[in-house]
This record gives sequence, C-alpha cells and structure tokens, in this order.
Amino acid sequence: MVVLGIESSCDETAAAVVKNGRLLSNVIASQIDIHSPYGGVVPEIASRKHLEVIHPVIRQALNDAGIALQEIEGIAVTCGPGLIGSLLIGLSAAKAMAMALDVPMIGVNHLEGHIAAVFVSGDAPPFPFIALVVSGGHTSVYRVENFRDFRLIGQTRDDAAGEAFDKAAKLLNLGYPGGVVIDRMAKKGNPQAVAFPRAMKDSPDFSFSGLKTSLLTMLKKRGRDFDQDELPDIAASYQEAIVDTLVEKTVRAAEENAIDQIVVCGGVAANSRLREKFNQAAAEKKMTLFVPPIVLCTDNAAMVAAIGEIMLNNGLRDSFDLNAVSRWPLS
Repeated sequence: MVVLGIESSCDETAAAVVKNGRLLSNVIASQIDIHSPYGGVVPEIASRKHLEVIHPVIRQALNDAGIALQEIEGIAVTCGPGLIGSLLIGLSAAKAMAMALDVPMIGVNHLEGHIAAVFVSGDAPPFPFIALVVSGGHTSVYRVENFRDFRLIGQTRDDAAGEAFDKAAKLLNLGYPGGVVIDRMAKKGNPQAVAFPRAMKDSPDFSFSGLKTSLLTMLKKRGRDFDQDELPDIAASYQEAIVDTLVEKTVRAAEENAIDQIVVCGGVAANSRLREKFNQAAAEKKMTLFVPPIVLCTDNAAMVAAIGEIMLNNGLRDSFDLNAVSRWPLS
C-alpha cells in the first residue's frame, strides 16, 4: 500500500511516503531559525509557516519517492497532541487530498508515531516492549503490547525533559534549541561538577521543575561572580541529572515488567549522552535497546506514514469529521 504521511504538530512541516512498509521519502521543513530569536516556538508564527510550506513539502516528498499523486492509496496525518493551529494545517491538507483522490484517511497520535519510528529504521523490537517517549512536550514511559495497545507506567508531573533543556539554555544564554546546544557544550564539561537534584527517585513518574529551579537559584546566588568558564561543567551536570533520571526510571520499568526490550524515541532521544548511558545500562542489564536514527527522533512524517499504513491495512479509517486535539493520551 502506498501511504502519504503528513506531520505538522509543532514547528516542523513534514511529509513522507511509504510503500509496503518501505520508506521511499522523508521531507522535513524546520522552523528553528524562525523561532530561535524568541527562545521557543511561537504558535501563531508556526501556523503561518506551515501554511506557506505544506504544499511544497508534500510535492517534494512525492517527487523524492518517484510516486505520482494518483498512486497514493491512503493518507495518514497527525491530529494530536500538539499545537491546534499547526495541527489544523496538516489535517486540512490531508482531508482535501483524501477527498480529491477518493482514498482513505487515518488520524495518527503523535506519540504513537514516535514509538513507531523505530519500526521505520528496520531493526524493530518484538512485542511487548518498554518505550520511553521523551521530547520537548512529553516525557512518558509505556508498556507497549502491540500497535494501539499501550499501558502508561510513568509520566512527567510538570516539565518535559526537552522543555527542561530549553529553559536551562535560556537561563544560561546558550541559544535555542536548548537540547542541542547543551549536548554540544556538555561534551567539554565534567558531569559531576555540580550536584543537581534527581527528583522522585522512588516513583515511576518524572519531575524536572525542581531541577530547573535549582539551576536558577544557583545562578542568582552567584550573580556577577558567575564565571563563563564554568558553563561546560554546569551544562554537563544539568544534562547528567536529566539523563540519569530518564535511564534509571525506564530501566526499572523494564525490570519490574520482566521485559528486556527498551525503545527510546522522541526529540530528546537524539541526545548523545542519553544514547551513551542507555547503551551502557542495556549492556549491564542484558537488555536490548532500540533507538531510531537521529533524523527519525525529531518530528517527522515517516513515523506517521509507517503507523498509518499499518492502521489502514487493518481496516481502520477516519471520516472527514476528524478534528485536531491538543491533548490525546495514549492510555
């Protein structure tokens, strides 16, 4: 089946084509440069930019795949969770195309898409497995029994891990996106230099607001005495607190569920230290780790098309009454 996937949940406009489980194209138009001066995503600006580029991105995905518009047999589109204005651009394009081509359409949960990204890369885990979905808007651990069959084990009670990175980068005047710049700077620092807190150690849930407050308090106390040469150590220590928490709680969830397959996905899964420590933990615990390639960690349409094809092949369809939703829990 030839399926076109469309993703526009936040600040990336993306389109991809899959055919019988094989990825033929994956096009992503990023808005990082546009939002960088603001230190974060501005929803109104994101929506307007999606509107400008959605059609060129779809055309490029079809051209890269060598697929004519009339060959599309189904359309998958992210309809939540995310920014409503951004989601509606992709959803409206999907509805128009599905109606014009007279092909079925399916709405995809953005979080389910991130989990499905590991299946696009080829080396897919057997069910069941434990999945950590970690990004700028989400930090959750699931037991995944099958496609569309999830059990929530733990989630953040305040900030997502990616949000914690962005806020720290803003406090340290490092730029945007925070996860990328902190990851880069942390490579030069000592991760044990500053004793940042690890919250809720005995709970399956996460909390990163206290970590952010700890950094803010430290900076206020130091004031003008703050030495810029300390930045790499601070970045490395802050990153280590986030990474330690994510790894420990995910591995513990796998042990408590007697599952030895772990999937780590979402934008923060691109973090080099997170990948390193998960690989170390998996080796020590004799578990198998699955992490998508970096290009499939950030928001993309390949993951949407992949899970969409599976859903469409299973007879699932959505009507043109389908709407975008800002919140859509998996379980």
